[in-house]
Amino acid sequence: MQRQGPAPVTGSGVPPQPSATDRGAEDRETSERAAGERDTGGQETAGRETAGRRTAGPEAGAARPDGENGRTGGAAARGRLTAALRSPDALNLVPLLVAGALWLWALPGIDFRSMDEFGLLDRFPLTFYAALAVLTCGFVITLRRAGTAPLWPATYCAAMLVALKAPPAILYDTVRYAWASKHDAIISRLLDQGTVHPGTELSGGMSAYDQWPGFFSLDAALVRAFGVDAAASFINWAPVALGLLTVPVLILVYRTFSDDWRLVWTGVWIFQLANWVGQDYLSPQGFSYLLYLTVFAVVVRHFVLPGSAGTLRDRATLDPAAAAVPPPTTTRQRAVAVLFLVPVIATINASHQLTPVMLCASLFALCLTRRYRNLGLLAVSGLIMLIWNLTMGRELFLDTLGTLREKAGDLLGNSRPGFAGDPTGPGPELVGSANILMVLALGGLAAAAVLLRRRLVRSALPLLLAAAAPLPMFAVNDYGGEMIFRVYLFGLPGAAFFAAAALVPAAGAASRAATIARRTATVALPLTLVAMLAGFLPSYYGKEGMHYAPPGETALTRRAFDRAPEGALILAATGAFADSYYRYDHYERWFFTEQEVDENLRMLKDPAGYLSGGIPAGRPAYVILTPTQGEAVIGEGYLPEGGFDRLGKALKASPLFAVVEESRYGLVLRYRPTTTG
Repeated sequence: MQRQGPAPVTGSGVPPQPSATDRGAEDRETSERAAGERDTGGQETAGRETAGRRTAGPEAGAARPDGENGRTGGAAARGRLTAALRSPDALNLVPLLVAGALWLWALPGIDFRSMDEFGLLDRFPLTFYAALAVLTCGFVITLRRAGTAPLWPATYCAAMLVALKAPPAILYDTVRYAWASKHDAIISRLLDQGTVHPGTELSGGMSAYDQWPGFFSLDAALVRAFGVDAAASFINWAPVALGLLTVPVLILVYRTFSDDWRLVWTGVWIFQLANWVGQDYLSPQGFSYLLYLTVFAVVVRHFVLPGSAGTLRDRATLDPAAAAVPPPTTTRQRAVAVLFLVPVIATINASHQLTPVMLCASLFALCLTRRYRNLGLLAVSGLIMLIWNLTMGRELFLDTLGTLREKAGDLLGNSRPGFAGDPTGPGPELVGSANILMVLALGGLAAAAVLLRRRLVRSALPLLLAAAAPLPMFAVNDYGGEMIFRVYLFGLPGAAFFAAAALVPAAGAASRAATIARRTATVALPLTLVAMLAGFLPSYYGKEGMHYAPPGETALTRRAFDRAPEGALILAATGAFADSYYRYDHYERWFFTEQEVDENLRMLKDPAGYLSGGIPAGRPAYVILTPTQGEAVIGEGYLPEGGFDRLGKALKASPLFAVVEESRYGLVLRYRPTTTG
């Protein structure tokens, strides 16, 4: 086929118009730059440039001086650069790059080794806070094109998650958080012994971990697969990994009830900022919570009963942001789906005690709607939970049933946080205030959406019911003072969705009220997100002084355990310190301040006499006191301010205890009852 040359100049001197193919390519390029809005001016400019290139033959090129050609080319290059910088993608990319640079610049300046009463809050450089603020602004900008370019909000959500929770994983030289080191000890024991012992009685309630070993078995397999010595090698990355895995599941849930990508991504963003309760570390709760959300996502998307949607598929009756009810499924399809969910539900039951109860509560709440009245799935979930509790978890299950008579119906007692008293010191007090303000802000926003967007509530009613489903747990048990945090955690997905609905008004509505709502949201959305960020930071990092222990402290703790003979009693002010459960099956432990405040005040009058009275005759006993414990007993309200220092001085001065080791990393004493004789 003969190749066609350049189009000639017409007799009138007017260049010919571009072909249909050229115009289609130009239209597509312009459409991408303007996010679906036709830019006629850009098309005309592109058409003139194309025509000019086609009419410029050798004679035209020879007629122009070289300088003029260079100036024209430079102007064109500058024009393309300016257009690129003004494009929506550039506006989305620049804040991300700026925030990344600020964050990386801030990391070396985080002085985590000298934390004081405010944790990391006064150790984060200003550039760290600036990076988070820039990320927030960039995320708000991406919401303008969330429907046509969802990759940008997703990128910002991932970037904020990493920015908030990766610093300890990158910087810390020991395991963050005492309970994470406890789980590391459980995994190490499982690797060492190769099996679990559900019938073996261990002190401190440690038998329960052999009765619910699913999560720890998975981690032991990961240790083998990665070829590392212990889970401590990757344990600090768990908050980042679990957070990233949670995002796509949340998207599936939120997209079931909303077609507005702005609402979906804002809900995900709020969920991340409101998830401050600290259950996202390497824990059975964090793992089973991800599986719980997965089951919930499958149910709301694939378990709709035929004929149950009614008018909820009629766009005229829905909120502009609402999604139509998913297509119904047949009885056979739902039965097959149950079979696929059984292994996931069984894994939840094998990993954690409370999450199966919350799952059954949520499935029961869904049954209150016609859409999801799947009694078969609820029965299967309840049966799996009952079978596990009566077999592997029988001992703890029966013990829990024995406490119901005392705990059932005590709403105030069961909803009290697991502190012996009120946290003391400016840092812990700030954390407590931030926690309360975060709950009030989230609840207030969600309540506003429920009241103001009735049509959205009607279509998203299952999500609202699931958010309220955990509340009756307050009437059952206090879960060791943790029930209030678990109820908040399981109600968070629904609460975050409706809080986002209060901040992201429906698009397309032409009423005066809708116009006012959109204008208000332009200011309210970024301000609220910044305020929630300001609440997250003290809630998550305000007590970091009790979560980080320097290597010298962990080495002292391990030397103390290794020095003690098999079966010795190890005393510590609290279990909230690194390696407090090191070789936990070889020793008994007594964390003597984890009791009522009145009893601790009585203990402080004569610490040596009080502790010696609780040590069995003939039992070797050692006391370990570390700076991390000092932070914990004050932060949790077990001892008054200065009480921990008084405790250490009193034990050192007593003839009942001999100093074995003392340094800035801690104090180890040995009980010597013969001196009382």
